This record gives sequence, structure tokens and C-alpha cells, in this order.
Amino acid sequence: MADAGPESFLPFAERLADASAGVIRRYFRVKPAELKLESKSDDSPVTIADRTAEEVMRAMIEETYPDHGIFGEEFGFVRTDAEYAWVLDPIDGTRAFVTGMPIFGTLIALMRNGRPILGIINQPILNERWVGMAGRRSTFNGRPIATSGVERLADAAQYSTDPDMFKTPEERAKVAAVLAEVKSRRYGGDCYATAMLASGFVDLVIEASLKIYDFMAIVPVVEGAGGVMTDWNGNPLTPDSEGRMVAAASAACHAAAVAYLRDA
Repeated sequence: MADAGPESFLPFAERLADASAGVIRRYFRVKPAELKLESKSDDSPVTIADRTAEEVMRAMIEETYPDHGIFGEEFGFVRTDAEYAWVLDPIDGTRAFVTGMPIFGTLIALMRNGRPILGIINQPILNERWVGMAGRRSTFNGRPIATSGVERLADAAQYSTDPDMFKTPEERAKVAAVLAEVKSRRYGGDCYATAMLASGFVDLVIEASLKIYDFMAIVPVVEGAGGVMTDWNGNPLTPDSEGRMVAAASAACHAAAVAYLRDA
């Protein structure tokens, strides 16, 4: 097991995606009272769909890989020092989910020694699935994908989920400097924007205030499609990353953005 590659875990990861999708579909566009919508301590929303989907996935992991760690958004972290650990965000984009917009996703990652080796972005309503594995070409619904390859900020379509995620004047100023250079800029999308980057439709995504479960599954998908995804200083994203992320369609586009975003 210690030498198992990401492909050996893919069938199980896909079963996790299928199981969570079955839960989420039952609650999509139902009456708000049925969702049992609540606000967490950071004011982010959570529903019965988020919680139930994660419970289902965690139970499957505990049964199949009881020695693996789990980093889950809704029910916390266990066995964080395990060689292999699963990172789960049952609904990345809960605000989109509760407003009936199918631009959210389920994020499932497998880390080995803190580095993501497998990632899935699953959109259960549109039946769309992106899969990335370390050292392999990423796929969308089983077909190979590639980023746009855009190199210049002046040619880039850029997304961020929410301007409010940039908390400090310094962060806002750095992002504003990038946005002044790009071809187009939009807000919204959560993980769906980075999925579109991997598929070649978006060229640059800048985020902040993220947690491990918000970005870890996306890294193999973006990298396996030919993109680059790091923190704002150009460093690899790890469980200890501070939550500022930039993903780009090419190394040149990434370097141009990081030149504005990195610490002085």
C-alpha cells in the first residue's frame, strides 16, 4: 500500500463522488426549510446536503481505508499525520447551491504525505466530472483536457469567487493591480471557475481566505491540464498554506500574476 499510485485509488474516489452526488441531487432546488440552512461561525452557509454528503463519504473511507486520514469541511480532521489522507468538501459553493445555481462542486482529494496525488471536481447536477492525478493528463468526463495556454494577462479571462474574500487593503490592492491588466474579470464560480480553467475557458483564478478542503482537490486537475496553481508567492499549496491561491493557464500567465501578488 505504501507504494500505491493514484490510479489504484481512483475507482474508490469515483465511488465517493457518486455517493455524494446521490445525496446532493435529492436536495437541489428544494424548499429552503428542507435544506435546514444554517450559518457557521465564519458566516458561511451549511445545509443538510453538505453534512449528509460528507457523512456518507467519511463512512465509506472509514470502512475501506481505516488507517487513512480525513480532512473534512463539516466534521473536522482525523489522523492528520497519516501517510494517505482524504480531503473532502461536499459542496464547494453552498451559496450557489441554496440559490439553485448549478455552479458548485464536490471536491475530493487524496494526499500522500501532504501532497495531493488525486483530485476530483464533481458537479452532480450537470453530471460533470474533472479528474486529476499526479503525473497524468487530467480528464473531463473521461476525455483528456488542456488549459487555454494563454500567456499574457492582457489576454486572460479572470475569475475570483467573491471580492470580500480579500480581507486586507494590501490584498485588495494586489488583486486590483492584476485586474487592471486582464482582458476580462468576473466574480462567482467557486471551484467551477477552476474547473473551467482546466478545460480551457478561464485563464486565471485568484482566491484568498481558503481552507485546505477548498483547494487541495483542484491542484491535480489544474496541473494535469497544463496549468499552474500555487499560493500567491509561487509556492506549492500544502495543508499549512495560508489560503491565498492563484491558478493560471500557463507558466507565463502565472508568473505575471504572481509578480503582482507576491509578498514584497
